[in-house]
Amino acid sequence: MMKKLITGLVLAGGLNVAASAQELSVEITNLTNGIYYTPLLVSAHNRSTDLFEVGEPASASLQAMAEGGDLAGLVADLEAAGANNVVNPAAGLLAPGKTATAHLSTGKGNRYLSVVAMLLPTNDGFVGLDAVRIPKHPGTYTYYLNAYDAGTEANNEIINGGGAPGVPGIPADPGGHSGTAATGVTDSEQNTRVHIHPGVLGDMDLNGGVSDLNAAVHHWLNPVARVVIHVERRGRHDD
Repeated sequence: MMKKLITGLVLAGGLNVAASAQELSVEITNLTNGIYYTPLLVSAHNRSTDLFEVGEPASASLQAMAEGGDLAGLVADLEAAGANNVVNPAAGLLAPGKTATAHLSTGKGNRYLSVVAMLLPTNDGFVGLDAVRIPKHPGTYTYYLNAYDAGTEANNEIINGGGAPGVPGIPADPGGHSGTAATGVTDSEQNTRVHIHPGVLGDMDLNGGVSDLNAAVHHWLNPVARVVIHVERRGRHDD
């Protein structure tokens, strides 16, 4: 379990009464051309906590986020571990080219940073930063994030209002560039564990074809996000 945040001073004579918090700002920039992020979850947590692990099956909480943008399960998991969380720093969807900033405190033991959000429009794609150790020294640190596939739903690329776990389909295209009446790219998933997303196939047929996604707008190559961590103050910490 995550240790509770303790703040205090190191008294003269070397008595360590408590450890001070470390203040961070985390900037997340959407680098894609036509993909939106659902509300972001930014968390400082302990070393034993993971929101996802590449090569492992998705948890039910991750599946709900990756298929429909539902953060409730992941937030509950993190709160149970004593994490410090910022939910939805963009105050809604994060559009292509836009940046959202989260401000949070690491606390004692909360030395690892994770970021997740669903990618729209996709079946179960998400952007993720998995438990990166937060730098101890003040400064600016930059990371580039890949898109991942939760492996829980076939990438049929059909927009039908889906989004609940176990319901095939994509909830919506926030940018309004999608087509309709697609027959579907596939009805099976080759890799049922969390893996690098294969990307969007799409097509140029807005009134049919195999995909409701627009190949000229929705296609991407990794990385899909930039994260810039500003460590504002150094504290004393335990892992």
